[in-house]
Amino acid sequence: ILLLLYSPRPNSISTQFPLNPHSIASSTAISASASSTFSLTIKVLTFNRLNSLARCLTSLSKAHYHPDHPVHLHIFVDHFPNQTQSDIDLKLQESLGILRFVDGFQWKWGQKVVHYRTTNVGLQAQWLEAWWPTSDDEFAFVVEDDLELSPLFFKYLRALILNYYYNASNFSPFVYGASLQRPRFVPGKHGNKMLLEKTSGLFLYQLVGTWGQLLFPKPWKEFRLWYDDHRAKGIKPFLDGMISTGWYKKMGERIWSPWFIKFIHSRGYFNIYTKFPDEKSLSVSHRDAGVNYGKTAGPDSQLLDENSLDSDFPEMKSLSTMKKYDFCFREVVSGRIVWSLNDLGSVLPSVQKKEAVLLVSLFGVSETVTRNLLCHFERLNIWNYIFIGPATDFLFHLAQGGHPVIDADGFLEDIKSFKSLRIQESNARLIKEILLKAYVVKKGLELGYNTWVVDGNMVFIDNEFFLDPMDNFYAGESLDLFYVKNSPSAHKIWTHDFLHDVAAMGDKIALPSDTVNFASVMAKLVGQKGIRFKRIDEKSFGMKIGNQNLNQALETNKKVVYWFRELDMNSIQKHLQEMSLWVIDNDSSCRAVVCHNS
Repeated sequence: ILLLLYSPRPNSISTQFPLNPHSIASSTAISASASSTFSLTIKVLTFNRLNSLARCLTSLSKAHYHPDHPVHLHIFVDHFPNQTQSDIDLKLQESLGILRFVDGFQWKWGQKVVHYRTTNVGLQAQWLEAWWPTSDDEFAFVVEDDLELSPLFFKYLRALILNYYYNASNFSPFVYGASLQRPRFVPGKHGNKMLLEKTSGLFLYQLVGTWGQLLFPKPWKEFRLWYDDHRAKGIKPFLDGMISTGWYKKMGERIWSPWFIKFIHSRGYFNIYTKFPDEKSLSVSHRDAGVNYGKTAGPDSQLLDENSLDSDFPEMKSLSTMKKYDFCFREVVSGRIVWSLNDLGSVLPSVQKKEAVLLVSLFGVSETVTRNLLCHFERLNIWNYIFIGPATDFLFHLAQGGHPVIDADGFLEDIKSFKSLRIQESNARLIKEILLKAYVVKKGLELGYNTWVVDGNMVFIDNEFFLDPMDNFYAGESLDLFYVKNSPSAHKIWTHDFLHDVAAMGDKIALPSDTVNFASVMAKLVGQKGIRFKRIDEKSFGMKIGNQNLNQALETNKKVVYWFRELDMNSIQKHLQEMSLWVIDNDSSCRAVVCHNS
């Protein structure tokens, strides 16, 4: 295994570079001018594969480094396990062969240090104990010792660091590094095929690449502390629906990647990958026999050679234009934030499925409840939702994670007609919520969409009720759920005058209560217009939980479980746990990855 550390000296280079993010040539030129300010340390992690180590170190020695840029080499040799006495002499000879080779290996770019362990620590500790960043400007490039690196790997690695770490316009705290291996594997069971055959270039993918992985310092430190916390508390890195969980159940603490995968899933971080033409890569695994392979499987791809720099190296495009994929290799579309009616008109087409939109209100909904709801959306393959709520860090974090949102505060400012309306102060918050949702419904009708408006304080049991209903309007009462079908009658009444009527309701309704919500107010207004609507039979449709009815089992044939905003978080969690509907872990992330092949 090889670990490459890359850090500036105390007089570190500025994080503001005049980079052209679309050209590796410009990045290389900038790195050349700044090379005297950087130092580099390579950490090689190995065990008993002398031929593999020799091939790996030889490929490193042939890479293109800068003559005025010191590169230090630290080699960590794991000890053999003292399990039997019968082959001790053979194992001692193997270790001696490794040590003699690394002692004689010439490294002309800096210092060489050899660390020979006194006991066997295994692959997990080799990775986790190899590096603790001493600053935010130190990087690690990790490869296992059966890898072979292209002579171009460092030049490309340097360009990635300059473009996606030091270029402020391209930096994101949600990116934890970059992999140089050929993208080839989808860990989510029943995930999508990695259809990249006809494309090349850079993209973002959640999966760590253990065959040549660049790690950024802050996420790695965060992971190490997260690992320490979970390991000390006996929490296992189980993530249902992932192949990596099977690896861990079989191999336990001999491997480290299931821990890192679980951490990345809980944080929503991404990794930079590069698809080169003709299945080539900058890092090739020979898949030699060892912990991961019972017998040698051979190289997984072809190395990029000396002539590939100009013809095959992709452009260092803007991070914001890269496609992003989750563990199912399902595209994640980040940054869909609505601040205005124009924004809404642009975002809704990307949200709708079969011309239907699900508007989910986050007013009075906790972050934890929202995360639990998202896990159920993933389970039920519901993706046509858009959240509306106050402008909080959590709302924008949702947008970064690929969940479309409406910033209610900004959206309200854009509704010019609202500014001239006088709202009863005691009801201002409620009427603002109702008015904003009504505007979203109107925009949906203009685009030809059916719209469900629901409160986030609920859990969906199934998605059958999203099938196109026969009636044009459905309304709950205590259950805050309302449906508007794209129909002539809806277009007839859902006008600007109707929205003014909504705003004027402030003086005519009681203070907010369990039965005063969007659904009840809309039902009243629609009824006043002489339009028929169907009232949802809440007793058969949903199951309400509260403070009084503990130890409840989930009733059959229910579509949703819901509760009022006033119910405390502890009661919500206990009720949902009893019904096996609390599906988030201690990190408030989903316990499972659910892939739906598309």
